[in-house]
Amino acid sequence: MRKIELPKATHEALTKALSRYLKDELDLEVTGFDAVFLTDFIIGTMGPHVYNQALADAQVLLSKKLEELGESILALEQAAPLSR
Repeated sequence: MRKIELPKATHEALTKALSRYLKDELDLEVTGFDAVFLTDFIIGTMGPHVYNQALADAQVLLSKKLEELGESILALEQAAPLSR
């Protein structure tokens, strides 16, 4: 699996949110490079699991939608007259 890479703005927002969370909830100052490295670690270790679960959820949803589509197509079928 390839490395999860987020847009720069998203990565920065996540880093700031993580720093804020650590300060507010744990009274722990983690900023600058430390916050970036921690964000990268979390994305690298937890990200693939979250990503894989999202793919599995999407697969289930897609399967249900395809089944519904197939049923809708079958409902459109018309009885063909028999040859005489």
